[in-house]
Amino acid sequence: MGALTAERDTPARGGDLISLPAAAAKKIYGGSLTAKDASGNATPGATATTLLGMGRAKDTVDNSNGSAGDLNVEIEKGIFRFANSTSTDEITRADIGSNCYIVDDQTVAKTSGSSTRSVAGKVFDVDSLGVWVDFR
Repeated sequence: MGALTAERDTPARGGDLISLPAAAAKKIYGGSLTAKDASGNATPGATATTLLGMGRAKDTVDNSNGSAGDLNVEIEKGIFRFANSTSTDEITRADIGSNCYIVDDQTVAKTSGSSTRSVAGKVFDVDSLGVWVDFR
């Protein structure tokens, strides 16, 4: 298709919600840090190198006894607070704007854990209750 020669009515989406097929044998809890695996399926956040943080699960989806794609998971995009890691992996205000890494479905860390963790998103803010992660 060539370059435009007139105005175009380009479709748009809000971009704050995406639906992905659930990974096989997984239960994703509402409010949890949700990731996409290498096959494009939604899976709970976990320490792994093949995931990509996607956002917060809108509702609980129990695909514990199902195959990949039997159910869909609605994932909210935005900025959400998750638990902070501890010790040398604790995220501080100095890390705002940097990537943070998935520890589990409710915790993020400052480092990749010697290349064992996937990126969750960007650190938006840090407070006494946790880390605000930007998934936009």
